[in-house]
This record gives sequence, C-alpha cells and structure tokens, in this order.
Amino acid sequence: MSGGMAELRDSGIMIQLAYQAMLSMELDVGEVCQRLGITPQLLEDRHVRTPHDAQVIFWNVMEEVSGDSDIGLHLGEHMPVYKGQVLQYLFLSSPTFGEGLKRVLNYQRLLSDASQASIGIEGNEAYILVDSASDKVATVKHLSECMCLGLIRFFQYVTDDAFKPSRIHFPHAAPADDAEHQRIYQCPVTFAQTDVRIYFDTALLALPSSHAEPELLQLHEKLASEHVAKLERQDVVSRVYKVFGEVLETGQVNLDDVAARLDIKPRTLRTRLTEAGTNFNQLLADYRCNLAKRLLSGTDESIDEIVYLTGFSEPSTFYRAFKRWTQQTPVEYRNQRKQTTF
Repeated sequence: MSGGMAELRDSGIMIQLAYQAMLSMELDVGEVCQRLGITPQLLEDRHVRTPHDAQVIFWNVMEEVSGDSDIGLHLGEHMPVYKGQVLQYLFLSSPTFGEGLKRVLNYQRLLSDASQASIGIEGNEAYILVDSASDKVATVKHLSECMCLGLIRFFQYVTDDAFKPSRIHFPHAAPADDAEHQRIYQCPVTFAQTDVRIYFDTALLALPSSHAEPELLQLHEKLASEHVAKLERQDVVSRVYKVFGEVLETGQVNLDDVAARLDIKPRTLRTRLTEAGTNFNQLLADYRCNLAKRLLSGTDESIDEIVYLTGFSEPSTFYRAFKRWTQQTPVEYRNQRKQTTF
C-alpha cells in the first residue's frame, strides 16, 4: 500500500557526537554545517531524529571537506563516548555485560530505525553483527568504521575497559594500507567480508556489571519502553505526511482517503494521531504551511501554481489560510525572504 512505510531515521545524538569530533579534529565545521544544513537548533535538540539515508550525503561531505580517505575511522577516534542516555543506564544496571547487550538490542531503535544488530556465537568467540535496513547506507564504509569504533569504546566504558575486540570484519574493500585500522582498533581487521562484525571472547558475556541494580534496571527498562512507544506513535505522523506528498495536488485530501492508503481504519488513524498529540486537520495545515513557505522562499513558482501544489482549489482560500498561518500574505512573505537573502 502506498504510504505504508515511514522514513527511516537516526537519533540526533549521532550527529551531535560527530559535531564534537569535528571540533576536536579542527575541521572546517562551518563549511560542513553549511553544506549539510546543520543548525544550532539541531545540535541542541535531544529529541531530534535525522533521515537515515542522509548518512550517504554526510559522509561524502565529510570526506570532501577533510580530504581524509579514512575520515570515518578518524572521526570515530575523536568522538566522545555515548553517555547520558537511557541505553547507557540500561546497560550499566544489568547484572552482566551479556544481559545488558541483549536488553539494549531490544531497544536499538532509540539510536536508529534502521538498526539491525544481533548477537551470535562462533566457538569461543561471540560477535555483534551490525547491519542497516537501507541498502544505500549499508555500503558506506565511513559509517561502518566510525560506528564500530563508537560501539567498541562504549563497551569499554560500560565494562571498565574489560571489553577487547578479538577481530573485526568489514564488507568493503581493503585500503592500500591498513596500518591505521590496526592502530585504532587494536585487533586484526579483515575486509571484503559478507557483513560488519565485532568479535570478542564469549567470557565477556558473563562479566558482572559493577553498577548492577535490579530496581534501577526495572526503571530504566520501563523508560526505554516508553521512549520506543513514543517513536512508534510518531511513525503514523511520518506516514501521513508521506501520503500528503503523494495526493496533495489532487485537492482530495481527507482522513478517510488517507486511512485507506495506509490500509487502516479511519477511527484507528484518528486514535493514533491523538496519541501522537495531534489531529488530521492540524497535520494537513502544518504540511501545507511548510510546503507553501518552501515554495515561496526557495522557488520562482507563481502563486497560482503554489495554490495548486498545496492542494487548494481557489487562490482566495489559499491567501486566507496563509495569512492565518503566518500573519503575512504570500507576496509579503516571498518579498521578505528575498530581502533577507541578499
């Protein structure tokens, strides 16, 4: 069904940690932020989530700006350890490293909608297999190398440096010289494998946590469940927006039709939107308003064309709605934006 899938997104903490690493490396942060549209608000919002497929653009820009063919490896080396989030607390309050790992994997969506990490055993070694639900992103070597290093350093942090990788597998081709990989990962690294894997001694799974606390564990698990439930409620908003983008120009946008395209009952859609703290009419108004603003400020489309693209049947209706949204007419808004551009 059209509109059935929500856009895959990553936690904003990822770009925020990367930003700290860029500062540490003394990269041209201004150019990176300008090219990627990274705003101060994005860097400060603990709840923001960014499109997962944007990882491709991010790493292309990072390599171009830095001129570093191993930028993922080096950014990971300078990145702060992931701390101060519910997954860290959940890990620390679990009785053993293995228990913490299993629990965190149950809530990996808090870091990324595309996460597909799992645990396996091969003889005396355990491994964490890391994959992405996006084929485009799964092939980005910089992300894989940075993510692996971030995981290793986090595992070392929660085990008081007891965690040591025994070997690492990457699916991308080997570099001409892998000395940097050996230096940074401190273990054998093999390339051109089927997937990304971090191997370690199975004995680490039974390593007791010095911070284990049963009562706190229940609290942290409840908190993690609530965070995931909140994301699931927001999914329906993303799916509705996707349908708006597909049908808005027809001018026939109502709750029943959108529910049909999502293959759910209208009453169910209404309930889910209420749970997400919004309603259908508010979402439609927000979508039209944001689309109109983008078209007025970023294109030379005529007002008549924008009326059509935003799904209004009459210019007068569009003018009244836009004035209600912004306290300006469309022409006033466009002129003001042009003035602030120069």
